[in-house]
Amino acid sequence: MDATSSEDPTLPAGDARQPPQGALPVLGLSALGIVFGDIGTSPLYTFKTILGTTAASPDAGTVLGALSLVLWTLFIITTIKYVSFAMRVDNDGEGGILALMALLGVKKQHRPTIVAFGLFGAALIYGDGAITPAISVLSALEGLEMVTSAVQPYVVPVAVAILLALFAIQSKGTATIGHWFGPIMLVWFLAMAAMGIFGIVQHPSVFLALNPIYGLSYLFSNGATGFLVLGAVFLCVTGAEALYADMGHFGSGPIKLAWFAVVFPSLILNYAGQAALVLQGAPTDGNIFFRLCPGALLIPLIVLATVATIIASQSIITGAFSMTRQAIQLGWLPRLSIKQTSSEGYGQIYVGVVNWLLMLVTVALTIGFGKSDNLAAAYGIAVSLTMLVTSALLFIAMREIWRWSLFAAGTVAACFLVVDSAFFLANLTKIAEGGYVPLLLAVCVYGLMWIWHRGAAAVTTRMHEALIPVSDFMAEIAKKKIPRVPGTAVFLTRTERDTPPVMVWHVTHNRALHEHIFVLRVEILSVPWVSAGNRIAIAQVAPNYWRADARFGFMERPHIPDLLATSRSLGCTIDLSDVTYYVGHETVVGREDGKGLPAWQERVFAVMERNATHVSDFFSLPNDQVVEIGRQVAI
Repeated sequence: MDATSSEDPTLPAGDARQPPQGALPVLGLSALGIVFGDIGTSPLYTFKTILGTTAASPDAGTVLGALSLVLWTLFIITTIKYVSFAMRVDNDGEGGILALMALLGVKKQHRPTIVAFGLFGAALIYGDGAITPAISVLSALEGLEMVTSAVQPYVVPVAVAILLALFAIQSKGTATIGHWFGPIMLVWFLAMAAMGIFGIVQHPSVFLALNPIYGLSYLFSNGATGFLVLGAVFLCVTGAEALYADMGHFGSGPIKLAWFAVVFPSLILNYAGQAALVLQGAPTDGNIFFRLCPGALLIPLIVLATVATIIASQSIITGAFSMTRQAIQLGWLPRLSIKQTSSEGYGQIYVGVVNWLLMLVTVALTIGFGKSDNLAAAYGIAVSLTMLVTSALLFIAMREIWRWSLFAAGTVAACFLVVDSAFFLANLTKIAEGGYVPLLLAVCVYGLMWIWHRGAAAVTTRMHEALIPVSDFMAEIAKKKIPRVPGTAVFLTRTERDTPPVMVWHVTHNRALHEHIFVLRVEILSVPWVSAGNRIAIAQVAPNYWRADARFGFMERPHIPDLLATSRSLGCTIDLSDVTYYVGHETVVGREDGKGLPAWQERVFAVMERNATHVSDFFSLPNDQVVEIGRQVAI
């Protein structure tokens, strides 16, 4: 028995979750450690990668043009698109492409095309999410080569060791050290700003790059090279999606405060400082980022950079866990074991399968590509496509939620789509150099989501094919004189009406039925949270026979025993102190009439079903009070 994902919820979301509590500056500081790790460590490799696409000794026009493209990309994509527009479109406080998909493709009205695009956008985030820890940690450690080239053979082994340790401690949670993430990242951003000022003082004319003409001139006067450099420029905003996705943790206010007060100025100053050094004649071999640092402080900076990249990697991993839980609740992934690592925050979770798969891919990428320069060639293509999907969804939001005119919404969305399309096309050239890796990962994730959803729908359809009305079933119980034993039986079911199949199977096999019957159907709505008043609806359908529909948001943890404890206040007279839970366990097989799923899809779904987390764990049922009844279901 799975929770049902609702496609047309009629009940509004409510106040099941309190908004983020705390003073705005404190929440903003916390956001620095969770939201901005990816975009905050991009200066480690972005400008270095851009310089790698230009001549060995770039002239002033090239340097100022590249810097102008970086600054205006940060402004247009991050500040305007995400901070000013996307963060105003939330699904009851939650952001990110899955929440946006649920809002526009399910909650407003059921639109499979929007759902498909939204899910593929989410799958793409998994693809690039595996690269982020690898490229970030490698970039930081490669700074040691500025101290001595003798460490070069040890960079990859040390990076692998750090990544292995990072993934190994995920099950313990980060609550004990997580409160240090914000202050550490604040030190990191201030250090980047100070280094940038050091470079700018040496060549103040670098701020000519604030004029977008320099960027456009470079873009259109250098032919294919000018266009292809966009693939490297895009690396400066690969973490922009996190601002939107993490909105539910802090609210938009603290994220905007942290962006405008700390992150955006620090990034501008640091990128400008790197460009100023190049204009001053600094060599472009190695990492120009570390050349901003005085020699005596280089080792401390490398340590700080390594810690910052670990924090950034932690944010990516946590984001993958959170997105996985959303996909499970929305019915697009099988039930997976989700461990709450701390009671301090809802986002403090651990998903073992996702953790170890991410670890394998990340470590393989680190070893396979060997250098951050090589990884940069594979990085960006997946997230650029995700941003393209987000822009398309924002157009729909402008029309349907903000009620903008077609001209106004189309004009704004067209600007976003032109910019996103340019970056996506430039990133397409990376496919042969490794860009196929995140795309292949995304296709695999999306394929699993699609097959799981199709299989679950097929199982539900089969369940509804032979339902028995409650009156007929209870009459049959009386006619056959089936013994009624003391106690209460709670039957969990997918079906919306009539007698649950699991109850029929129970009576067929055990030839007895409890005196008191409580049938429960759990529904996951396309809103993140459901208020207590809308949580459960109970009705008596026969003497001592009650039926309830429980509703949870896709960001909530279903806990059935706690839920049932509230049923008496809603008029249910059944004694729930002596309860036995009955759940069905379906063994999926292929249909022999040729009307079911293709055989290969049925087999993949069956494998996922067999390895899914037990229903009793998913719904927090006490194991010593659960009876599981199995049967074959042909799909």
